[in-house]
Parts: sequence; structure tokens; C-alpha cells
Amino acid sequence: MKQTAYSILDLAIVSKGNSFRDTFDHSLALAQAADKAGYKRFWMAEHHNSDAIGSSATSILIGKIAEGTKRIRVGSGGIMLPNHSPFIVAEQFGTLGILYPNRIDLGLGRAPGTDQETAAAIRSDFQQAAMSFPNEVQKIQTYFSPENSISNVRANVAEGVDVPLYILGSSTDSAHLAAKKGLPYAFASHFATTHLTAAIDIYREEFKSSSELDKPYVLAGVNVIVADTIEEAERISTSLYERVVGILTGNRDYMQPPIKMSDEVRNLSQHPAVQQMLKYSFFGTKESVKTGIKEFIETTQVDELIVATNIYDGADRIKSYRAFAEIMDELNSED
Repeated sequence: MKQTAYSILDLAIVSKGNSFRDTFDHSLALAQAADKAGYKRFWMAEHHNSDAIGSSATSILIGKIAEGTKRIRVGSGGIMLPNHSPFIVAEQFGTLGILYPNRIDLGLGRAPGTDQETAAAIRSDFQQAAMSFPNEVQKIQTYFSPENSISNVRANVAEGVDVPLYILGSSTDSAHLAAKKGLPYAFASHFATTHLTAAIDIYREEFKSSSELDKPYVLAGVNVIVADTIEEAERISTSLYERVVGILTGNRDYMQPPIKMSDEVRNLSQHPAVQQMLKYSFFGTKESVKTGIKEFIETTQVDELIVATNIYDGADRIKSYRAFAEIMDELNSED
């Protein structure tokens, strides 16, 4: 097999009974474990108005994670650009890039990361900004460019700072943009599974080399839970299944403690909507997860996996991520 990088997507999941401070400390502990386990990057996703997700002030948390780690790249998966002024985003990530050189990534998406009412509260012209996403991305590229030093409008702390841009997508739209701009492309297949193959094909077929990238680079999201036994993996996964049902029904409650897998929960997990959202999910022992991940990599030929492991208990989450790193090391060692 070709070498496949592996990374983490963290939403700062808030488990029932934990405070936001507990949650942020758990994210840092996970990032520190990932730093030692060989993960390439640790990305945090922007979401708003959800009891279950703490990564709303994304750039601030990225700074906390970068400060507490040594090697691993830290970034956004992503900043939902229509929520923000491109100028402010450039200043924030330029500052991060100066403080933590060669370690900061800026992934950009066009979704709100919340419901429509909250999106309107964040930015009243959100829909217009979303339609202007390609132009907003270009503005950020301009602010980071050394050539912008002669402009009347400058994000001084960003000019010439090495902060790679990534285009995020959950449909085929962003694949065209990433290909046109010659930027790496991260697809949210950990929840938006329908268009993965089509989006990757579009991106690779239309890709134009750039100063940032000479050939296509694809990251794909997957859900992973690794435990010592199938039964333990099933038990841990019940929290995620309950959360997925909450997402589908508009319930933004905290991540609930796991329970023993029952016929009721098993039937729930087999619901077509749940199955579709979790299509690219790999739950089980190291052996079973390794088999599934190997097939996924061979089928998609992705360059990097970005793994979401949404588990109630922080220690179980770290244990799962450590086991997954071992899986990837074994796969990358195979001929």
C-alpha cells in the first residue's frame, strides 16, 4: 500500500456531566497523545449553538492546542468562512502562524456550522457571503501574499506567513473550487457520505497545479472506534448512535454515556438515515477496523485520513486513537 497520512478531527465534544473547561482540557490531552502517536495534524471544527460541541471559538482553541503540543500540525477543519470577515481570519491565522511556525493549517468551508436562525445571528448577510465563497477565499490568499504589502488594506501579520489553505467540502461544489485553485481538498465523508466518490473524481480530473501544490491531495473523514473487543466497541458506539439521531432530529444535547448494546439501539443503528450518515464508519477491534480501513484506502486512494472518534469518555477516546495509530503504522509498513 502507498503511505497514507492520518490525522484527527476534533469537535471538542461535550459529554454529559462535563464542563466546557473539562472538554477543552480533554481536547488538549488528546492532542498531546496524538502528538506522540504520530498523527500528522489535529484539526478543530467550527460549530455554534450546540450543547454537545465546544469548538465555537475555533481559532482560540487552536492556539491552546498548539501551545500545548510540540510537533503535530494544528488547524481548522474548518473555519466556516461565510461567518467571518476574511480580513479578520487572515489576521488571526497569520498571528497563529507566527506564534507556531510551520504548524498551523487553515481549512475553509462554506457551511454555517449551525442552524439557519443562528447563522443569521452570527452574520445577517450569511447567504450572500456563502454565495461569494470563492471570492472570500481569494481575499484570504491575497492578505497572506507578500505582494499585498503595497495595498492600502493589509493584514500585516499574515503577509508571507506560511499557513497552508485547505478547501473543505461535503458536496461536489467545493471540489471544483479546490481543483481550480490548486489547493488540497478535504471531504467530510465522516457525515456527508453521498458524494465522496464524485467529489474526489471531479477534484482529481480538474486539478490545476499551483504554487501551493503540484498534484491533487485528498483528505477524507472517517468515523473510528477501536476497542479491545467487539462488544466493548459496540457499547462505546451507543453514545454516537444517540448523537446521530439527535442531529437528525434537531436535538443538540450533550454526548450521553454509553449503554449496553440492546436490540432497540441496534435497530436504531440500522435505520437508513443513520446508516447513510455513518457509511464510512469503522467500529471494532484493531483487526476488524484495520480490514475496513485498508479497503477504504484502496478504494478511494486518498492521501490522508482525518479521523473523528466521538466517544463519551476521554480515556476511551485516547485509547481508541492510539490503537488507530498502530493500525495505520502497520498498514503503512505493508508492501
